[in-house]
Amino acid sequence: MNQASSASGAISAAEWQVRTDLAACYRLSALYGWDDVIYTHISAAVPGEPGNYLINPFGDRFDEIRASSLIKIDLQGRILSDTERRVNITGFAIHGAVHAARLDAMCVMHLHHPNGIAVGMQEDGLLPLSQHALRFFGQVGYHDYEGLALSAQEQTRLVERLGDKPALFLRNHGTIVCGRTVAEAFVLMETLDKACGFQLKAQASGARLMQPSEAVCRKTHLELLGDGRPEGELEWPALLRKLDDIDSDYRL
Repeated sequence: MNQASSASGAISAAEWQVRTDLAACYRLSALYGWDDVIYTHISAAVPGEPGNYLINPFGDRFDEIRASSLIKIDLQGRILSDTERRVNITGFAIHGAVHAARLDAMCVMHLHHPNGIAVGMQEDGLLPLSQHALRFFGQVGYHDYEGLALSAQEQTRLVERLGDKPALFLRNHGTIVCGRTVAEAFVLMETLDKACGFQLKAQASGARLMQPSEAVCRKTHLELLGDGRPEGELEWPALLRKLDDIDSDYRL
């Protein structure tokens, strides 16, 4: 384990594992083309430290993030790590609001990925056109664009529209996905991104689109949820192997 330290002392094994997973999540997001230069964020709760979170240093690309470079902050965005780097406080505003409202959201991903933005622009949003989309049947919220979501009033409206759902479309802006683990957040975001991509391709064909009945949609959604355990348990090791084959320095 890397023995890097923070203002609160040596990093625990549990925190280092989350750091490694979160750094991998950043790298995988860049690999999938979901990054936006140095903007957008993925945050994760620090195990055993309620109210403390890990986030990327402002100015680094997603493909540069390492476990040791992640910065620990509190809900107010105050830096707790022993570092001269800074974080994007305005960028953490959305994450802080979601983490405060959703204690189950160990990991929060906010991205500006093209497929998500394009579907969020559509009045009807995500349609039940694919099996991937059915994972989110009845479980996605929508927040109309108001600007950069910096005010406390807008943040309140945002978390109300997210509710207990795993995903939220920020119309004309991007998406938010919440996960009980880093792995779950990533796998849910990948599922959402694919669902949006399938919808956009189908719409571009100009053909009449087929939608399953509501009964089939509900049945399939429950089947996809399975036993309710956090998703990504099987996929995550495979995704880490994919990343390690390319470059494993995210673990440093």
